[in-house]
Amino acid sequence: MALLQSHPNDPGAAGGKYRTDSLLTTAVSVDDRRGHPMKLDDLAEFVVQAQSADIGHPELLRRNLLDSVACAIAALGGETLGRLRDQIDIVGGTPRATLIGGGRTSVDQAALYNSVAVRSADLLDTYLTPGGLCHPADNIGALLAVADSVRAGGADFLLAMALAYEVQCRFSAAVPVMARGLNHALQLAISVAAGAARLYGLDAGQTANAIAMAAADNVSLAAIHSEPVSNWKGISPGITAQRAVYATGLARLGVTGPRGLFEGPNGLEQLFGQTIDLRLDDRSLNVVEQTHLKQFSALIHGQAPIETILTLADGVHPDDVDRMEVAVFQTAYDIAGGGTFGPKDTPRTKEQADYNLKYLLAVALLDGHVGPDQLRTERVVQADVQSLLRRITVHPDDQLTAAYPRATPVRIDLWLSDGQHLSRAQDDFHGAATRPFDWARTVEKFHWLAERHAERDLRDTIINTVAGVVHTPISALTDLLTHVHLEEQR
Repeated sequence: MALLQSHPNDPGAAGGKYRTDSLLTTAVSVDDRRGHPMKLDDLAEFVVQAQSADIGHPELLRRNLLDSVACAIAALGGETLGRLRDQIDIVGGTPRATLIGGGRTSVDQAALYNSVAVRSADLLDTYLTPGGLCHPADNIGALLAVADSVRAGGADFLLAMALAYEVQCRFSAAVPVMARGLNHALQLAISVAAGAARLYGLDAGQTANAIAMAAADNVSLAAIHSEPVSNWKGISPGITAQRAVYATGLARLGVTGPRGLFEGPNGLEQLFGQTIDLRLDDRSLNVVEQTHLKQFSALIHGQAPIETILTLADGVHPDDVDRMEVAVFQTAYDIAGGGTFGPKDTPRTKEQADYNLKYLLAVALLDGHVGPDQLRTERVVQADVQSLLRRITVHPDDQLTAAYPRATPVRIDLWLSDGQHLSRAQDDFHGAATRPFDWARTVEKFHWLAERHAERDLRDTIINTVAGVVHTPISALTDLLTHVHLEEQR
């Protein structure tokens, strides 16, 4: 199954405006400006006219919702989330929305906290494009906060989630945001505002204002992902979501935004030097079927390499490894292999480790898995993994690059101290859109991630609530999430 269909205005498609053999490829000027100029009002109409009947795969949205809740629960008790709770206590706020793990605060503070929780374990879903990527689950924590505050029904929440996924992914497919040196927060601002506007019941004019305000002040830099990677990498999307929710609240009260956001003077089409076509005549909300779910606590470009090494080196003792060579597509090399985003030789923190193919492959070989435990600082700095990662080299391969993003190919060659040579190549991984998680596999992942924070009865109730979310108020889910433990129960 193709992960990304080519459209005339797609970057990287034949005749498209950008070459995307490398994540940071610069724009190439061409005379052919295909597609129709994007109009903010058209996008707003798309949002307000959407219906639940437009959702082609509600079961996949429920799957991704359960997956995101699992990710959030797994992150509870972490240092970054603890600091956010301290900040919430300092700034205060009228308690209108629920925090995952207990407590209530203002809607925008809950949007920030819940969004960061979904992202922290680096196990959330992903959508791949030639010029970058996005994480649609970045919408979920914010939309849960808004839906909880207005006591929305589960069906309304699922529609808002479907809209947010669609808007974010279509923009990502149309515009090579990261290839231009920007972070994928831009499209997240648009999508969170779209979903929040729908939950608030805004009309088309208010929705247009919400999207315009949210996007105009949420243009962040891809430097967030460069070495040395900091705590901010995991917080930045939550800040974007928080600001989008706040802007949507202002639009609800009549505040206006820059309506020339897309096609106007100094708008996004001028910024990117291209028309932006989100194919708004297509009313279907089906992009969730093109999302990838993760088995391992690592960036999406690490999923196939980790699965590959665990299969290839089954039964191999790490001490017997003389050297390992890893061939990947250019984007994986740039971000996580030591390319344009910086060297990967001395990871010391969680944020550096989960963006480092050398570390991820070394710890996978040593521990037999890569989960939240493998990203703890005390594991990252241990001598065994630091020694092994120095025997690993990563390089880009043109043939593998040509297959991305319709595949995430990798080839690993392993030489043992006795002279034996092992080799394996893969094009995808379990969890990719080509080999997707079913509901049962997602439930298995949920139990794995949540078992230290919730007893079995509570976990089963959360699973059943998500499965039947269209028939219940969203508060049925958010209330359950107040009963999970902030600290791990061992």
